[in-house]
Amino acid sequence: LRYAKPEFLNSIANDTPLPMIVDAEMGMPLDLSQWECLWDEDGDDSLLNPDTNNLPLLDPADQALLGDPVSMPTPYTNGSPSAVVSGVTTPTPANVTWLRKTEYLSRESSQRGSTSQEPKMLQQHIDVSRAAQLRDIEASFSTCNDPSSFDLATLQHPNKPGVTAVESYEIFPDADIWANAYDLFRFNERPGERPLDAEDPRLDCAILRPMESDGDHFLAYYLTKDDESAITFKESRSISQHADADQPSASFHYVRDYETVKVEQEVPNEFLLVLDDGDTTPYPTSSSPSVPRAKAAYYKNIERKMTLKKRRVAGNESYGDKWQVVHVSHTPFAQEELDERAEVLAEVVDPMFLLNRTEADAEGEVDESAVAQADKTDDVMDTADTDPLDIF
Repeated sequence: LRYAKPEFLNSIANDTPLPMIVDAEMGMPLDLSQWECLWDEDGDDSLLNPDTNNLPLLDPADQALLGDPVSMPTPYTNGSPSAVVSGVTTPTPANVTWLRKTEYLSRESSQRGSTSQEPKMLQQHIDVSRAAQLRDIEASFSTCNDPSSFDLATLQHPNKPGVTAVESYEIFPDADIWANAYDLFRFNERPGERPLDAEDPRLDCAILRPMESDGDHFLAYYLTKDDESAITFKESRSISQHADADQPSASFHYVRDYETVKVEQEVPNEFLLVLDDGDTTPYPTSSSPSVPRAKAAYYKNIERKMTLKKRRVAGNESYGDKWQVVHVSHTPFAQEELDERAEVLAEVVDPMFLLNRTEADAEGEVDESAVAQADKTDDVMDTADTDPLDIF
């Protein structure tokens, strides 16, 4: 009956007499002849306008009408004291239809009541002066400057008081992968054809190939044919970081296309973090021997974040640059690639990187307008002196 129409109650209301005893005038006197002051100017009007300093005595039966309902110890129901007295009153939500009181309304009323009881936080004055900032920065390095005073038991989580620290790591940039650019991809649903409860080691070494068709940009997704191929490929990458001509290539097969839903070009506060306990031995080279890295937490920044969803497959769609199989093999770096990686790696391995970059920027300051004018002149001269070419 919660959502039923209330018209069926009309007959019940008409047949039920109301327990009210009133006079013929419904409590409002209509006979004005009994008030002499209304007809006679010199009549006594004390009954209509009583003296505030000499008020008539109130009938004891009407004393309860002047009491405060909240402060009354005994609640009244329909004019008579209630037999059940409860010390807790249930608040009634405001603007609630009597026929639609559901669990949603009770939840809303409880949330509203808890919000109203929250104590107001006083605004604290924060010193942002230069001296205060220097003081706080120096205080954050107090543990590093004095390792003897460091104690894990004194560390406290800023938001979770019950969490305790069990181990500490120094934080360093990961020089082994710093020259690489990493993007973070999120899928709306698990890629591949296997169910969610089935393990799929192929997902750790998938390939995303940028594609374009009629101005539409998307990504082609590739996986290995079986689990053994994926495991072999990952083991070969973990053993050696350098090219091996005798190493067999790995084959990745086309699965489906994905399109981007959201792209975040700048991710300033998210990093890849690797906790190394000091037992990782990098691949030895001629310049660096096989020495384990120090125990630390190594980080690398994330370039971009993308959210992908499955691209709708069109039956008549075809594009010539589509590959069904991708064969991946290792090749040596070209000298240009090595120079580019060394330049990026210098950011974390060269102590003079910032100073050298500042000097390079200062030496490279030239008049941009003069350069633009010179480029325009060179373009005109090159156009005049160049013979026409046939392009096939």
